[in-house]
Amino acid sequence: MPTSFLTREGYEKLQEELVFLRTDKREQIAIRLHEAIEGGELLDNAELEAAKNEQAFVEGRIKELEILLATARVIDDKNIHPDSVQIGTKVVIQEEGSKDKEEYTIVGAAEADPGKGKISNESPLGKALFNHKEGDKVQVDAPVGAFLVKILKVN
Repeated sequence: MPTSFLTREGYEKLQEELVFLRTDKREQIAIRLHEAIEGGELLDNAELEAAKNEQAFVEGRIKELEILLATARVIDDKNIHPDSVQIGTKVVIQEEGSKDKEEYTIVGAAEADPGKGKISNESPLGKALFNHKEGDKVQVDAPVGAFLVKILKVN
């Protein structure tokens, strides 16, 4: 099984999700299934079908999280090199020809959330920035085409 890289924060967040799914969410689905079974005919019961689908999704997510957490390698803040881009570091970049600065935290794929500024070390930008230092100009080979960024700050 491949190793999943997670920050301490990401690992704890996924553990919390797993606990929630195993306890509260399973209980909610059990109640929903019980109500759907008591509520009518079993052959043509849309609520029962929806509850079964939700149960299958939740059980699949539980299995996914169990495997992910079992194979995770937690990147400890003490092991982060403060002068180069690693998993767990924040980086401020500026695309060549733009005045806008962008800040990202490099994380493992399992906790990536670009909308919140968390990009995967496996993404084109994350790969390009990895192991580079403040002041470096880096070419990013993205699906939309290659572009250059300058690393303004690493912390």
